[in-house]
Amino acid sequence: MKNLFKFGFLALALSLTVVACSSEKKAEGTDTVGADTTVTTDTTVTDTVVKTDTTVVDSTVKH
Repeated sequence: MKNLFKFGFLALALSLTVVACSSEKKAEGTDTVGADTTVTTDTTVTDTVVKTDTTVVDSTVKH
């Protein structure tokens, strides 16, 4: 009885493998023009340094 289940499972596994691997048919009416899959990325480095005024003003001097 065990051998019956072993061979039955083996036959099922082999038949599914053959069916899955031997299907090389192409679907009819499919679009043969490939889509553009290239992605362009921006590699420009921007300057993020903010320049501030560092001039010290003496507030005690009268003008």
